[in-house]
Amino acid sequence: MKDSSDADTGLPASIEAAWGLRERPSKGPRPGLSLDRIVAAAVAVAAAEGLGAVSMGRVAKELGVSTMSLYRYVAAKDELYILMLEAAVGPPPAPPAPGTGWREAMTAWALAHRAALRRHLWALRIPVSGPPATPNSVAWWEQGLVALAETGLDEGEKLYVIMLVTGYVRDEALVMADVDTAIASTGLTADEVMRRYGRTLQRLADPARYPCVARVLASGTLLEPGEPDRDFAFGLRVLLDGVEALIARTAARG
Repeated sequence: MKDSSDADTGLPASIEAAWGLRERPSKGPRPGLSLDRIVAAAVAVAAAEGLGAVSMGRVAKELGVSTMSLYRYVAAKDELYILMLEAAVGPPPAPPAPGTGWREAMTAWALAHRAALRRHLWALRIPVSGPPATPNSVAWWEQGLVALAETGLDEGEKLYVIMLVTGYVRDEALVMADVDTAIASTGLTADEVMRRYGRTLQRLADPARYPCVARVLASGTLLEPGEPDRDFAFGLRVLLDGVEALIARTAARG
Protein backbone atom coordinates (compact mmCIF):
# COMPACT_ATOMS: atom_id res chain seq x y z
CA MET A 1 0.00 0.00 0.00
CA LYS A 2 1.26 3.49 -0.83
CA ASP A 3 1.85 5.84 2.14
CA SER A 4 2.57 9.20 0.56
CA SER A 5 0.98 11.50 -1.94
CA ASP A 6 4.21 11.38 -3.95
CA ALA A 7 3.60 7.68 -4.58
CA ASP A 8 -0.04 8.16 -5.56
CA THR A 9 -0.36 7.92 -9.36
CA GLY A 10 -4.06 8.69 -9.40
CA LEU A 11 -4.52 5.73 -11.74
CA PRO A 12 -6.97 2.86 -11.28
CA ALA A 13 -5.49 -0.32 -9.82
CA SER A 14 -5.79 -2.15 -13.15
CA ILE A 15 -3.73 0.53 -14.95
CA GLU A 16 -1.12 0.52 -12.17
CA ALA A 17 -0.91 -3.24 -12.67
CA ALA A 18 -0.14 -2.65 -16.36
CA TRP A 19 2.81 -0.53 -15.24
CA GLY A 20 3.95 -3.19 -12.79
CA LEU A 21 3.31 -0.86 -9.84
CA ARG A 22 1.16 -3.39 -8.07
CA GLU A 23 0.80 -7.13 -8.22
CA ARG A 24 -1.85 -8.45 -10.55
CA PRO A 25 -4.41 -10.59 -8.73
CA SER A 26 -3.40 -14.21 -9.26
CA LYS A 27 -6.13 -15.98 -7.31
CA GLY A 28 -9.57 -14.99 -8.39
CA PRO A 29 -12.95 -16.42 -7.59
CA ARG A 30 -12.31 -18.99 -10.28
CA PRO A 31 -8.98 -20.74 -11.07
CA GLY A 32 -7.30 -19.42 -14.19
CA LEU A 33 -9.09 -16.09 -14.25
CA SER A 34 -6.69 -13.17 -14.69
CA LEU A 35 -6.60 -9.59 -15.90
CA ASP A 36 -4.82 -10.69 -19.08
CA ARG A 37 -7.54 -13.26 -19.85
CA ILE A 38 -10.27 -10.70 -19.23
CA VAL A 39 -8.64 -8.19 -21.58
CA ALA A 40 -8.02 -10.83 -24.25
CA ALA A 41 -11.65 -11.94 -24.12
CA ALA A 42 -12.85 -8.34 -24.41
CA VAL A 43 -10.57 -7.73 -27.40
CA ALA A 44 -11.90 -10.87 -29.09
CA VAL A 45 -15.51 -9.70 -28.63
CA ALA A 46 -14.66 -6.25 -30.02
CA ALA A 47 -12.83 -7.70 -33.00
CA ALA A 48 -15.74 -9.98 -33.86
CA GLU A 49 -18.72 -7.75 -33.12
CA GLY A 50 -17.50 -4.20 -32.49
CA LEU A 51 -16.83 -2.21 -29.36
CA GLY A 52 -20.53 -1.82 -28.66
CA ALA A 53 -20.79 -5.55 -27.94
CA VAL A 54 -18.27 -5.32 -25.10
CA SER A 55 -19.76 -5.27 -21.62
CA MET A 56 -18.66 -6.71 -18.31
CA GLY A 57 -21.49 -9.22 -18.53
CA ARG A 58 -20.60 -10.29 -22.06
CA VAL A 59 -16.92 -10.73 -21.21
CA ALA A 60 -17.83 -12.73 -18.12
CA LYS A 61 -20.03 -14.97 -20.24
CA GLU A 62 -17.17 -15.57 -22.70
CA LEU A 63 -14.96 -16.60 -19.78
CA GLY A 64 -17.61 -18.69 -18.09
CA VAL A 65 -17.57 -16.70 -14.85
CA SER A 66 -19.93 -14.39 -13.02
CA THR A 67 -19.95 -10.70 -13.91
CA MET A 68 -19.08 -9.74 -10.34
CA SER A 69 -15.91 -11.84 -10.46
CA LEU A 70 -14.46 -9.48 -13.09
CA TYR A 71 -14.57 -6.52 -10.74
CA ARG A 72 -11.77 -8.02 -8.67
CA TYR A 73 -9.51 -7.27 -11.63
CA VAL A 74 -10.99 -4.22 -13.35
CA ALA A 75 -13.36 -1.79 -11.66
CA ALA A 76 -15.23 -0.35 -14.65
CA LYS A 77 -15.77 -0.77 -18.37
CA ASP A 78 -13.85 2.46 -19.09
CA GLU A 79 -10.77 0.91 -17.47
CA LEU A 80 -11.29 -2.21 -19.55
CA TYR A 81 -11.37 -0.09 -22.71
CA ILE A 82 -7.99 1.43 -21.85
CA LEU A 83 -6.47 -1.98 -21.26
CA MET A 84 -8.00 -3.33 -24.48
CA LEU A 85 -6.40 -0.48 -26.43
CA GLU A 86 -3.09 -1.12 -24.70
CA ALA A 87 -3.16 -4.80 -25.63
CA ALA A 88 -4.45 -4.45 -29.19
CA VAL A 89 -2.34 -1.57 -30.48
CA GLY A 90 0.79 -2.75 -28.69
CA PRO A 91 4.15 -0.97 -28.58
CA PRO A 92 5.53 1.15 -31.41
CA PRO A 93 7.88 -0.45 -33.95
CA ALA A 94 11.62 -0.12 -33.59
CA PRO A 95 12.74 3.50 -33.96
CA PRO A 96 14.40 4.66 -37.18
CA ALA A 97 18.17 4.36 -37.48
CA PRO A 98 20.30 7.09 -35.88
CA GLY A 99 20.64 10.09 -38.15
CA THR A 100 17.18 9.72 -39.68
CA GLY A 101 15.68 13.15 -40.35
CA TRP A 102 12.74 14.34 -38.29
CA ARG A 103 10.39 14.33 -41.27
CA GLU A 104 11.19 10.76 -42.30
CA ALA A 105 10.92 9.65 -38.68
CA MET A 106 7.54 11.37 -38.18
CA THR A 107 6.23 9.91 -41.43
CA ALA A 108 7.22 6.40 -40.34
CA TRP A 109 5.66 7.02 -36.92
CA ALA A 110 2.37 8.21 -38.41
CA LEU A 111 2.20 5.31 -40.88
CA ALA A 112 2.86 2.77 -38.13
CA HIS A 113 0.21 4.36 -35.92
CA ARG A 114 -2.31 4.31 -38.76
CA ALA A 115 -1.56 0.67 -39.55
CA ALA A 116 -2.04 -0.31 -35.89
CA LEU A 117 -5.41 1.44 -35.73
CA ARG A 118 -6.61 -0.01 -39.03
CA ARG A 119 -5.84 -3.51 -37.74
CA HIS A 120 -8.20 -2.80 -34.83
CA LEU A 121 -10.86 -0.42 -36.11
CA TRP A 122 -13.01 -0.97 -33.04
CA ALA A 123 -10.32 0.81 -31.03
CA LEU A 124 -11.21 4.06 -32.81
CA ARG A 125 -14.58 3.98 -31.02
CA ILE A 126 -12.92 4.27 -27.62
CA PRO A 127 -13.27 7.91 -26.49
CA VAL A 128 -10.04 9.78 -25.84
CA SER A 129 -10.36 10.53 -22.13
CA GLY A 130 -6.93 11.95 -21.37
CA PRO A 131 -3.21 11.88 -22.18
CA PRO A 132 -1.32 8.57 -22.55
CA ALA A 133 -1.51 6.59 -19.30
CA THR A 134 -0.38 3.06 -20.16
CA PRO A 135 3.08 1.70 -21.03
CA ASN A 136 2.51 1.20 -24.75
CA SER A 137 0.70 4.50 -25.24
CA VAL A 138 3.53 6.38 -23.49
CA ALA A 139 6.06 4.47 -25.63
CA TRP A 140 4.29 5.72 -28.79
CA TRP A 141 4.35 9.25 -27.36
CA GLU A 142 8.05 8.96 -26.54
CA GLN A 143 8.97 7.75 -30.02
CA GLY A 144 7.12 10.63 -31.64
CA LEU A 145 8.89 13.13 -29.41
CA VAL A 146 12.27 11.54 -30.15
CA ALA A 147 11.61 12.16 -33.86
CA LEU A 148 11.30 15.88 -33.10
CA ALA A 149 14.22 16.06 -30.66
CA GLU A 150 16.61 17.90 -33.01
CA THR A 151 14.10 20.26 -34.62
CA GLY A 152 14.73 23.21 -32.34
CA LEU A 153 11.09 23.31 -31.28
CA ASP A 154 10.42 23.81 -27.60
CA GLU A 155 8.81 21.02 -25.58
CA GLY A 156 5.34 22.49 -25.83
CA GLU A 157 5.60 22.82 -29.61
CA LYS A 158 6.81 19.23 -29.93
CA LEU A 159 3.84 18.07 -27.90
CA TYR A 160 1.41 20.06 -30.04
CA VAL A 161 2.92 18.57 -33.21
CA ILE A 162 2.45 15.07 -31.80
CA MET A 163 -1.17 15.87 -30.93
CA LEU A 164 -1.74 17.32 -34.40
CA VAL A 165 -0.33 14.29 -36.22
CA THR A 166 -2.12 11.87 -33.90
CA GLY A 167 -5.40 13.67 -34.54
CA TYR A 168 -4.89 13.46 -38.29
CA VAL A 169 -4.08 9.74 -38.11
CA ARG A 170 -7.10 8.93 -35.94
CA ASP A 171 -9.49 11.08 -37.95
CA GLU A 172 -8.43 9.59 -41.28
CA ALA A 173 -8.65 6.05 -39.96
CA LEU A 174 -12.07 6.72 -38.44
CA VAL A 175 -13.45 8.34 -41.59
CA MET A 176 -12.18 5.50 -43.75
CA ALA A 177 -13.71 2.95 -41.38
CA ASP A 178 -17.07 4.73 -41.56
CA VAL A 179 -16.88 5.01 -45.35
CA ASP A 180 -15.97 1.34 -45.71
CA THR A 181 -18.92 0.36 -43.51
CA ALA A 182 -21.31 2.58 -45.46
CA ILE A 183 -20.11 1.25 -48.82
CA ALA A 184 -20.32 -2.36 -47.65
CA SER A 185 -23.98 -1.81 -46.70
CA THR A 186 -24.83 -0.88 -50.32
CA GLY A 187 -23.54 -4.10 -51.85
CA LEU A 188 -21.62 -2.04 -54.44
CA THR A 189 -17.92 -1.46 -54.93
CA ALA A 190 -16.34 1.78 -53.73
CA ASP A 191 -15.87 2.94 -57.34
CA GLU A 192 -19.51 2.24 -58.14
CA VAL A 193 -20.66 4.22 -55.11
CA MET A 194 -18.50 7.21 -56.03
CA ARG A 195 -19.64 7.18 -59.66
CA ARG A 196 -23.25 7.09 -58.53
CA TYR A 197 -22.59 9.98 -56.14
CA GLY A 198 -20.87 11.97 -58.89
CA ARG A 199 -23.79 11.53 -61.26
CA THR A 200 -26.28 12.49 -58.54
CA LEU A 201 -24.34 15.60 -57.61
CA GLN A 202 -24.07 16.64 -61.24
CA ARG A 203 -27.86 16.61 -61.47
CA LEU A 204 -28.37 18.50 -58.21
CA ALA A 205 -25.53 21.04 -58.10
CA ASP A 206 -26.38 23.98 -60.37
CA PRO A 207 -23.06 25.26 -61.81
CA ALA A 208 -24.30 28.83 -61.48
CA ARG A 209 -24.77 28.38 -57.76
CA TYR A 210 -21.92 25.97 -57.08
CA PRO A 211 -19.25 26.83 -59.66
CA CYS A 212 -16.35 25.37 -57.69
CA VAL A 213 -18.17 22.10 -57.11
CA ALA A 214 -19.04 22.02 -60.82
CA ARG A 215 -15.36 22.34 -61.73
CA VAL A 216 -14.46 19.43 -59.44
CA LEU A 217 -17.18 17.32 -61.05
CA ALA A 218 -16.04 18.29 -64.54
CA SER A 219 -12.47 17.31 -63.69
CA GLY A 220 -13.55 13.69 -63.15
CA THR A 221 -11.76 13.50 -59.80
CA LEU A 222 -14.77 11.96 -58.09
CA LEU A 223 -14.93 9.24 -60.72
CA GLU A 224 -11.33 8.13 -60.23
CA PRO A 225 -10.67 4.95 -58.22
CA GLY A 226 -10.03 5.79 -54.59
CA GLU A 227 -6.53 5.28 -53.20
CA PRO A 228 -6.68 5.73 -49.41
CA ASP A 229 -2.94 5.27 -48.94
CA ARG A 230 -2.19 7.97 -51.52
CA ASP A 231 -4.75 10.32 -50.01
CA PHE A 232 -3.35 9.76 -46.51
CA ALA A 233 0.20 10.39 -47.71
CA PHE A 234 -0.88 13.62 -49.40
CA GLY A 235 -2.54 14.92 -46.24
CA LEU A 236 0.43 13.95 -44.09
CA ARG A 237 2.84 15.73 -46.45
CA VAL A 238 0.78 18.90 -46.27
CA LEU A 239 0.63 18.69 -42.48
CA LEU A 240 4.39 18.14 -42.17
CA ASP A 241 5.00 21.01 -44.60
CA GLY A 242 3.38 23.21 -41.96
CA VAL A 243 5.59 21.72 -39.23
CA GLU A 244 8.63 22.31 -41.45
CA ALA A 245 7.64 25.95 -41.84
CA LEU A 246 7.34 26.22 -38.03
CA ILE A 247 10.80 24.70 -37.60
CA ALA A 248 12.22 27.15 -40.15
CA ARG A 249 10.67 30.12 -38.33
CA THR A 250 12.08 28.83 -35.04
CA ALA A 251 15.55 28.53 -36.57
CA ALA A 252 15.29 32.03 -38.05
CA ARG A 253 14.58 33.42 -34.57
CA GLY A 254 17.81 31.85 -33.44
